[in-house]
Amino acid sequence: MWVKRVCIRGPRSSIVTGVELYNDSQARTDPAHGDTMVNLDGSTLSLSSAGRVVFAGERVRVDATARERAERSQRAVARIVSQGKPVYGINTGLGRLSDRSVSNERLRELQHNIIRSHAAAVGDPLPEEAVRAILLFRVNSLLKGNSGIRMEVVDCLVDLLNARIHPVVPAQGSVGSSGDLAPLAHLALVILGEGEAVQDGVKLPGKEALARVGREPLTLFPKEGLALLNGTQYMSGLGYLAYARGERLLRAAVIAAALSLEALTAFSAPLDERVHAARPHAGQVDVARWLRELLSGSRLLDTAQDDVQDAYSLRCIPQVLGPAVEALSFLETKLVIEVNASTDNPLVFPDGAVLSGGNFHGEILGLALEMATMALAEVGSLAERRIDRLLASPGRGLPPFLAHEPGLESGLMVAQYTAAALVSENKVLCHPAVVDSIPTSGGKEDHNSMGSISARKALAVLDNLERVIGVEFLCAAQALDFRGVDGMAPRTRKAYERVRSLVVHVACDRPLSSDIERLAAAVRSGEIVDELL
Repeated sequence: MWVKRVCIRGPRSSIVTGVELYNDSQARTDPAHGDTMVNLDGSTLSLSSAGRVVFAGERVRVDATARERAERSQRAVARIVSQGKPVYGINTGLGRLSDRSVSNERLRELQHNIIRSHAAAVGDPLPEEAVRAILLFRVNSLLKGNSGIRMEVVDCLVDLLNARIHPVVPAQGSVGSSGDLAPLAHLALVILGEGEAVQDGVKLPGKEALARVGREPLTLFPKEGLALLNGTQYMSGLGYLAYARGERLLRAAVIAAALSLEALTAFSAPLDERVHAARPHAGQVDVARWLRELLSGSRLLDTAQDDVQDAYSLRCIPQVLGPAVEALSFLETKLVIEVNASTDNPLVFPDGAVLSGGNFHGEILGLALEMATMALAEVGSLAERRIDRLLASPGRGLPPFLAHEPGLESGLMVAQYTAAALVSENKVLCHPAVVDSIPTSGGKEDHNSMGSISARKALAVLDNLERVIGVEFLCAAQALDFRGVDGMAPRTRKAYERVRSLVVHVACDRPLSSDIERLAAAVRSGEIVDELL
């Protein structure tokens, strides 16, 4: 045992929140885009480009062709109004009230009423990055040219996004069908000079927010209020955040698992390429390869003498984390389609046809998010079992609970309690919202996806998982201090050193909360993982 026992009381340094670290990391790792702009045309927005806007604050511009397409659809709406033909949401009421006609003199009033009446969301305001994602995806969808909205309205949203002025959007109120009506209504209130927005942490009335981008409150034309509300951008915005954080979480989980494998002197046979070629699920094959690369050169593996094979939490890492890789990949494919889709209703087409449909229904996003959430929760369940083995595996030569004086000291015992509590909470959060449906609008909207709840649950599960993986890093580094780090693989040694730059060895009992939160923030930011995997 090489570690010098020096007791340090209190936290090593102040904790930076996960959001701050995540945003800063994105900006640091992508400096080349600082003076560029992301082009939006309604069809080709990539998730990597979305990340530049959402996390690094990069500005956007509207493609000229998309501008022309959107203006053409608005002219089609104007023709419908002049003809007096009844079309849903243009000159009729909404939902169950679609059988009520609205006179031409009151069509603009209708659009304003749509936004005001639908702004009924409640709960905590969404964080900045969530609102940025929603704004970005809402603009890109409107640029498909199927919404019948003037470019003046779209440009106003673009100006807010580029000025980092973010409408205050309460988190709860969408049922994931008919679009994310309530949250998107709060987004739209600001362009009427109503509601509230935030810039640089300062809350502003909607009218002042518009003044900061040189605009007066807009008067909406027919269809525009409905076009601003009817879409899946709340689900896709939060779903995108879940995807981005999930991808980082997975990489951190693989690295934490590699440290635990070394700390427990695990057998390397379960990672052998031949094992996974015999059952070639893509995610499983990838995770096994990542672990082989991380552990290449380790002299700690295969030195256990107490058994001939390891427990499942060590032996089946590729078989459990691999499905999570594939679930995130599935979510990614659905998000790429969704953020470049028209999810409005009715849709306006180039030939002048206006068709009512159901592209606002969030079932596909809800199902993809539920699968990703369950798969990621399993990553945490497996990590918690490794944490327990790090603390209580007498045959592997580590002291009980990784304490220097077990009995007098409890060591990291209760860190495992915390991980167990978080994993158990995730089991409750994994109950699928998408299999439920409560009808709305007097039964006219008789099947709702609840995909918005799926998205919120995914982010809550990730909050817990980042802490669980933080606990594994804490315990694995402590175990490696007892084991001796000289035999570690070069890449895992770098990961260990990053952990130790954030938290010091637990030389005697001390409060562990700040250590866990600091490591969880680093998991979220990618600080431990960057360039290692």
